[in-house]
Amino acid sequence: MSLQSPLVRSQVNRRGFLAGTLGLSALGMTGLLTSCGTASSGAAGGGEGGTAPFTYLSYLPMETLSVAPELLADAGGHFENHGLQVTFQSTKGSPQAIQTLVAGAGPLTRVGAIDLITAAADGQPLVNVGSIVRGSSIRILNATANPLEKPEDFLGKTIGVPSEGGTSDKSLSLMLHKAGLNPDDVARQVVGLGPGTFELVKRGDIAGYMVSIDQAIVTQQQFEGEAQAFDAGDAVRADSQIYTATQQSLEEHEDAIKAYMAAIRDAVQEIVDDESLESVIETMRSKYSFGSLDDDGVAKESLSQSRDLWTAKGTQPLLTTDEGYWAEGYEELVAAGMVESGSDPLEWLDNSYLPAS
Repeated sequence: MSLQSPLVRSQVNRRGFLAGTLGLSALGMTGLLTSCGTASSGAAGGGEGGTAPFTYLSYLPMETLSVAPELLADAGGHFENHGLQVTFQSTKGSPQAIQTLVAGAGPLTRVGAIDLITAAADGQPLVNVGSIVRGSSIRILNATANPLEKPEDFLGKTIGVPSEGGTSDKSLSLMLHKAGLNPDDVARQVVGLGPGTFELVKRGDIAGYMVSIDQAIVTQQQFEGEAQAFDAGDAVRADSQIYTATQQSLEEHEDAIKAYMAAIRDAVQEIVDDESLESVIETMRSKYSFGSLDDDGVAKESLSQSRDLWTAKGTQPLLTTDEGYWAEGYEELVAAGMVESGSDPLEWLDNSYLPAS
């Protein structure tokens, strides 16, 4: 199905947002989330065996290497080492992750910077407490027979997105706008994320669709010579991923959030340090099993690309958000008409919840 203008949809309506949040509160026990989590804790180290329960809201299902830091922090004992017993609760994309966060279903989530900035600029009490991905972790799968190799190639085409108004959808609009193109000239269609979706590309129903790094690698492997991936690279500052909490959750769960971020930093550092990636993959496999993790080639290539994004190719300290980079992302969204000008984006940033370097 075709969606309405992405620039119009990307504006977060405060009344609608709060209405959705209230709805989530009412639906909190009806299976909206994929797992039944434990209560979140205000301080680490107070539960059974010296660990405190902590609920993390994941905008992605846990069967992807896009959440490798979480998988390794869990399987490798980093959460336990920092006094946490973590439960993962998956939501259906970043908009719902933010709604469930504001509703109090958990103290922390990870979303696109685009999502946080648009919501914070509209009055939502959100704070960036750490950047995990610097650059685009989204790939646009397309056919070698009808390639998408530059922004101009997207004009007049239909692109598949995983959800209406989600991070992928917004990042596509931002990429087009930065290239001087009208995002309205590219239609959107909600599609699945599995390799089988590439059949829609082969038939010409869509020109491409947006997926994670590991899913792009799997599909290119399955459709060797037919599928290729477009990477917007790091041309768009706001196309990054960050951990976010509400101001209330930071006040109520300060120690636990700091412990969580320390565990994630330890896990990412372990992946960075493991040049061959064999040890960290073995550790994740000790507890998890899914397609991209179980395939040696896919897992290593996916983690290698992710490692470059986590470290900004070795130029940035882990998880620390660069203030200039963050401000540039806000200005990009202002220029694209996604948020209004006049805010100070540094009010939505706090690096103090990260462990000392």
